[in-house]
Parts: sequence; C-alpha cells; structure tokens
Amino acid sequence: MAFSSDELNFLVYRYLQESGFQHSAYTFGIESHISQSNINGALVPPAALISIIQKGLHYTEAEICVGEDGSEQRLTESLSLIDAVMPEIVASRQSQNQQKQSVVKNEAQETNGEEGTATVTPAVTSTETMELDSSIEIPAEKSTILKGHESEVFICAWNPTTDLLASGSGDSTARIWDMADSSGSPSQLILRHCIQKGGTEVPSNKDVTSLDWNCDGTLLATGSYDGYARIWMTDGRISSTLGQHKGPIFALKWNKRGNYILSAGVDKTTIIWDAASGQCNQQFAFHTAPALDVDWQSNSSFASCSTDQCIHVCRLGVDRPVKSFQGHTNEVNAIKWDPQGNLLASCSDDMTLKIWSMKQDTCVHDLQAHNKEIYTIKWSPTGPGTANPNMNLILASASFDSTVRLWDVERGACIHTLTKHTEPVYSVAFSPDGKFLASGSFDKCVHIWSTQSGQLVHSYKGTGGIFEVCWNSRGDKVGASASDGSVFVLDLRKL
Repeated sequence: MAFSSDELNFLVYRYLQESGFQHSAYTFGIESHISQSNINGALVPPAALISIIQKGLHYTEAEICVGEDGSEQRLTESLSLIDAVMPEIVASRQSQNQQKQSVVKNEAQETNGEEGTATVTPAVTSTETMELDSSIEIPAEKSTILKGHESEVFICAWNPTTDLLASGSGDSTARIWDMADSSGSPSQLILRHCIQKGGTEVPSNKDVTSLDWNCDGTLLATGSYDGYARIWMTDGRISSTLGQHKGPIFALKWNKRGNYILSAGVDKTTIIWDAASGQCNQQFAFHTAPALDVDWQSNSSFASCSTDQCIHVCRLGVDRPVKSFQGHTNEVNAIKWDPQGNLLASCSDDMTLKIWSMKQDTCVHDLQAHNKEIYTIKWSPTGPGTANPNMNLILASASFDSTVRLWDVERGACIHTLTKHTEPVYSVAFSPDGKFLASGSFDKCVHIWSTQSGQLVHSYKGTGGIFEVCWNSRGDKVGASASDGSVFVLDLRKL
C-alpha cells in the first residue's frame, strides 16, 4: 500500500484548511496544482493527515516492540513524532530493549541454577565503539562551544586579519564572535536582520543564507532569505542595506579589491553592487531558474551557476555573458575559480564535477566518481603564482555519498578518497598552507586530513550536523557551525 505525492499534497492542503491557515492553503493549493489532481475531496475524512501520521507512529512503535526473533518487547514510553522519523533514535530504542531483554534472560537462567541461588548480574551498559584512534580525537578542552543562536547555523567565516568568527543562522541573525579574547567566554555581537513594517523595524524571521568578509576584514556582508544583502561593520553596526533582489539571496561574495559585492538570488539574477554607495551597478538576468552560486574571476568578471544547469561568465559593463558553459544534466550547486582565475570547477546534482576553461566550450575534465549529489567544491591555495607554489594544485569535492575526494586537476585523476564520514558532507576547507583539509558532515563530525597522504589526522564530534567548516588566517583554528544552533572552534595548537 502506498500513496502518491498528489494524495499527500491534498492531505496537507486539507490540513491547512482545517487548521485555519486559509492563505497558506490557497498558496499551497496553487503551487501543488491541487485543482488538477483527480482526488474526490468529499471522500477524505476530517483530520485525515493527523490520523494517518498517528497510525504510522503506532506502527513504528509496534515494529520496535517486536524483536528479530518475533518475540515481543515492551516499549515503556510512546514515541514522539520527531523521534519516529529519526532512525538513530529508533535504533537506540531497539538496542536498549534488546539489552534489557538479555539481562532479564540472564537473570532468569541464573536464578534457575542447580542450587536455586540468585546471582546478581551487572546491568548492561551501552558503550559506543570508537572507530578512531584516541590520539586522533581532539580533546574537549581544545574546543570552545559558542551558544546563542536559536536555530540552525548554516554558515561561518573567519575575519581575514583577526580572530573574529562570523556565523549566520535560521534565527534571522548573524553573530560575530571574538575568539582573540582569552578571558573566559568569547563575546558575541548580534546582527539582527530586520525589515521595515508599518514604519517600524521588525525581525525578518528569515534565514541568513550567506556571509563574506571583505579583504581587509573591516566589513562583513550578509545575504538573507528576506531578499536583502547587508553590509556590517565589525562593531555590529549596519553600514548599508542592498535591496534589489526579488526573493531570497543564495550566495554573496566580495571581490579581491573590496569595492564590489556580487550576489545570486532565487529571482534568477545576479547583481554587482557598489560597496561604498550600496547601489546596484549592474543586474544580470541570463539564467532561466534560481541562481545558486557566484564566484569572482577577477575584480570585474565572475561566473554564476543555477538550477537551470547552465554556467555563465559575465563582466561588469558587458550586457551579455562573455562565455556560457553547458554540459551538466542537473542543477549546478557550486562553482569556484582556481587561485589564478584560469580554470573554473563546477559540481552538480548530476554527481559529476567538471573543469572548464575560457579557451574552449566543452569541459576540460568530466570527473565522475561520486555516486550521489556533489554539494560543494574548494581549490587548494597552492600551485604556481600562490603563496605555496611548490605544492600541486588540488581540488576537493564534498558529496552526499559521505565521501570527500581530492583531485589532481592537471591529470584529471582522483588522488585520495576520504571515507570516514557516515552522512552527507556539506563543507570542506583547506588550511592556508594547503597541507590540511577540514571536512564537516551531517554525522556531526569535523575531520581534518593530510592532503599529501589522505590520512585522517584529527577528529572531533559535535552535537549537531555540520553545515560549514572554515580555517582562520593563521591556520591554527577551525570554526564549524551546526544544525542544532551550536558554533564551535577547535584550537589545533600543540595537538
């Protein structure tokens, strides 16, 4: 027995109606094409969605209460809905029940021994087997946990000149944490993202989706789901609000000189802003679907990618793309120019990683090794013309297949596959000297790897799924932000 997405949409639509969310129901009905489905609403009883979910909960509880051998086990408390959709919670309940059952069996066997004397057996305690060498684990005293955000923290970025860490969250704030302050708990500045409503400022209640420091660390730019980009000073005061996008902003970057900001939005456009005046210099509307990422090639030219599967290279003052790259067969999630601005890497839900050059129309390399979507990519800060010219240029890719791959782009070959994560990997970041790579996954772990050997050198398990990892400019601290609202800093000195 199964139900279709049309049927599920109708149940959600009916639930919204019954709960009095008339506007939401109307909008949802339009977007999900309820009127075009052939469901007879008269046959759907009231509160159908809640009733089905409740039955599902009872079924899940029943499933947990039946052992693999068919024996019944008692579940002492009923599951909440959230518990029921978290497999690890269900698995832990099952193992607890099995352990309780084995204790009861042992006690019964020993009580019925030959002499009829009862032997007390110690309670079974659940111990997680540590797969990692304990010397690799970063001790708790080397981590600083920053609490304050009230929702998931999607992004974090270090100031390029000082140990200020910026974070952006679903609680409609960005925060600046002063990690240079060694006097106990680091101070935090709260950057509240507000909008004008009825002549007063009210919280936007929208996610902060992107943030980036300018080159000298004096200004922080943020992009939000409320459609505005904002520029902030390091003391937490807002410098300017950039309002031209019609809908959420997904990505935002300063150019190297720090005179322009580039943003990409759901409105299918990319915009170059004059940072000093806060004015829109040029809006580019070449994508046919939301623009997901942007990256500067030079101080006045950039690339953008989109769910429309296309990549465009544009230049300030030119009203058509100077180059367009096509070849991906699903949405393009991220793009990055190499340190020299010669090669452009792109990654996609089509599970491929492609390398492009301005000198040709087709891709230079089509790298196919991941077996799920590739979420992000990063170039190493190495190779000719960089501060680390003697190390080869490497590209890292992070995938929902739980692996990170390191690529020798010159040869188009995968040099290391990093396999210790057990959930999708959302973020990777190279240390400033290129010798290490940090990776963050929804398995709550931050792993730090040697880029030369591919070996795991340090590891830390946080309390939420990791959305972003980043290195400070000296390369001795790693910041990470997580789904449970936590931000933490790992101090790698003397490890």
